Amino acid sequence: MYKLRHTAAVEAVWDSLPAPADEEFSRAIIAVCEDPWAHTEPRDGDPRDVRRILILQHTVATLLIMDAPPVRRVYLRHVDYLG
Repeated sequence: MYKLRHTAAVEAVWDSLPAPADEEFSRAIIAVCEDPWAHTEPRDGDPRDVRRILILQHTVATLLIMDAPPVRRVYLRHVDYLG
């Protein structure tokens, strides 16, 4: 399991999401923390790229994956509501 990190600004956007978007995003983030490589796409096309994108029906998020044991973190960098 990866630890999730994010800024207060990202948290404010997340908290402001309408119910359907919030539910979808919260479920997706749990899955990302379990296996970020399987649930995100590389930002620049290289499958090993640590800069990742999470594309959902209501939101798009950019993430940074730190996978150098013992540090295993997902940094949620930005969230955009598509509604």
